[in-house]
Amino acid sequence: MREKERRLARGRLDVEMRPFRRAGTMKNATCGLLRAVRLALRVPLAEMAGKMGVNRSNIFDMEARELSSGITLGSMSRMAAAMGCKVVYGVVPMDGCTLEELSFERLCRGARKAGIRD
Repeated sequence: MREKERRLARGRLDVEMRPFRRAGTMKNATCGLLRAVRLALRVPLAEMAGKMGVNRSNIFDMEARELSSGITLGSMSRMAAAMGCKVVYGVVPMDGCTLEELSFERLCRGARKAGIRD
């Protein structure tokens, strides 16, 4: 991919990921999200378990795995679907900057390293 195409792709992603960047700046923004949504929608455990074909204890287990970052996207998607929702995720720089800014920082670091070696 040429640099111009990369820059355009970063720009499109920066626009698309703007809401995720905001959420990414908050500490634990999505921690316990599945449980929070389930409670907010008042979806009974028995209903979710029935739709997913699992026991109620499995729902608690999946919510606990989300808290420990041990849940899979597949499990999250199944839980979301049982609540009439879907999972949408984003990948954003850790400090809330844009991909374009992060790319520039990486370029500068690379140039400094190259200058130190020469």
